[in-house]
Amino acid sequence: MTLSQSEVVQTIESLARMGLIARDERPALTRLTGGVSSLIVRADTERGTVCLKRALPKLRVAAEWRAPVERNSSEVGWMKIAALVVPGSVPAILGEDRVARAFAMAYLDPKSHPVWKTQLRDGIAEVSAAQSVATNLVAIHNATARNDDMARAFANDTTFHSIRLEPYFAAAAHRHADSAHALHRLIDVTAHTKLALVHGDVSPKNILIGPQQPIFLDAECAWYGDPAFDLAFCLTHLLLKCVWRPHTTRAFLQCFDALAATYLAAVHWEPSTRLESRAVALLAGMLLARIDGKSPVEYITEEGERERVRRFAKHALALPLRLVELRNAWAEDCQR
Repeated sequence: MTLSQSEVVQTIESLARMGLIARDERPALTRLTGGVSSLIVRADTERGTVCLKRALPKLRVAAEWRAPVERNSSEVGWMKIAALVVPGSVPAILGEDRVARAFAMAYLDPKSHPVWKTQLRDGIAEVSAAQSVATNLVAIHNATARNDDMARAFANDTTFHSIRLEPYFAAAAHRHADSAHALHRLIDVTAHTKLALVHGDVSPKNILIGPQQPIFLDAECAWYGDPAFDLAFCLTHLLLKCVWRPHTTRAFLQCFDALAATYLAAVHWEPSTRLESRAVALLAGMLLARIDGKSPVEYITEEGERERVRRFAKHALALPLRLVELRNAWAEDCQR
């Protein structure tokens, strides 16, 4: 899809306000794919290639889904903190335009920085990548845990509810009355757990596998809350990939094991068993939400497969499980 004339004008104005182009410069602009919540543009300027991202007030999904555009500033804040904690784990921030709720970052060539989701789709599921994702993620959580100043700076409860808790768990509860109590309890527990700086969208589509380490993108859900959300979010995707690419199930589950074990072994702000119990509940809820929430995964379309995920998720929501128990039950279900 090409950029509209208004999008071209807005992008050029943003780049000029950030001092990345001269006022009379007209860089080549290319709309980039990925995500439903922002306009993402590659700009080939006289100084080099940059990537501009502008938050949209209405997300591009079938359901009515709106979110505050102020989340753009929180994304920049999260990325700056991540860069301090784990240098090189995010693209460099080149400028911020608060007028248009946009920012510019370094453009990373997909040839040298492939998207993890693309690799998983193609059967490239390396345990080392999962371990590195976990190592960087838990480092950011450890560095920001129990920090009152940071909690105040990222008190984005309204945004997180509108872009995560409501469209995922509340929407799924509306579709499934038999799981509504468990899902609403999940919303309540998550909303009131304030422990560390959360990315909010740790999905393989938002992780580049760089030459040195994974690189996180798309932190517009950034919120000071429950780090178990980030762990569960990424693990959910590794399970769902087993439905998408069943022939790679064994490797996906090995990545699941490595990511979970590496992360939990490095948790310092609370007993890891306590975080794990919340992560299991979140994972079960996310499995159901990614089928019947406002943002269902696009690659599970066959109704029999969707129903299998629903059935598993509802069963898991009703039981107190350990991660290994949920994982083993999923592996058995995949073999049927």
